[in-house]
Amino acid sequence: MAKLIRCITSDGAIMVSAIHSTDIVSEAEKIHKTSAVVTAALGRLLTATSMMGNMLKGKDNSITLKIAGDGPAGSLITAADADGNVRGYVMNPVVEIPLKENGKLDVCGAVGKNGSLYVIKDLGLKEPYNGFVPITSGEIAEDITAYYAISEQIPTVCALGVLVNPDLTVKKAGGYIIQLLPAADDLVIDKLEENVKKAKPVTTMLESGMDIEDIVRNVLEGFDVEVLYTENPEYKCKCSRDRVERALISLGSKELDSMADELPVSEVKCHFCDKVYKFTSEEIKKLSKNCKKTLDIKP
Repeated sequence: MAKLIRCITSDGAIMVSAIHSTDIVSEAEKIHKTSAVVTAALGRLLTATSMMGNMLKGKDNSITLKIAGDGPAGSLITAADADGNVRGYVMNPVVEIPLKENGKLDVCGAVGKNGSLYVIKDLGLKEPYNGFVPITSGEIAEDITAYYAISEQIPTVCALGVLVNPDLTVKKAGGYIIQLLPAADDLVIDKLEENVKKAKPVTTMLESGMDIEDIVRNVLEGFDVEVLYTENPEYKCKCSRDRVERALISLGSKELDSMADELPVSEVKCHFCDKVYKFTSEEIKKLSKNCKKTLDIKP
């Protein structure tokens, strides 16, 4: 079970979100059958998105992240709700490229170093909030950090990690996002920078048996840390037959009539969970009629 915590220092200077996301990333790997480097890339983005979704204040708010780089993995898209439940997919789930010189998976090689990170927040307003920044490194954590610094002007430290077993299963995954609040002074900033520099990788700490709370207290050594709440987010897809029907209707009656004529049964697969929804030609024709009725309604 994944574990996400939200913390604040007693002086009100630092806010932290942290997550042990192994179960979430494992589920994504099982669904999408990703190669090792893609598991690491998608897993990092899922981990970050879960924390960022949980930072939203409204219960019905949601967030979507898209990394569109020039690497062989293609675009990666993840979405999360305010409880941190998250889902995602990648354009090309299997990418085989050499390891980096240090023997680690070359995530930036799979994602690419040119492109953009897009952040869309649905906050229940008339229009969603849209922000984007150029890809900084393709390693994802640095790109999240850059997004907060440029688009939201919030000093942020993001650390993400996914450790993949030789059999392509996920051994460990997790991360944290640390943000400075207005109460932070120069002494706080200097101390935090010192701690971050000496902090071990998230997966190394998880492998050593540290809990996600232990990791936060380790990175914030010297600060009094209070855990505000704990969540247990999941890899959770929100697809349903009703949603698929609405998506089909949005295609328009002409396209639906063509589908009904071409195939006795049409299949629609969800990108996020690979679930397949089947529609007979008669069902497609019925959706087409509903579409026409909708168009006939006068304002």
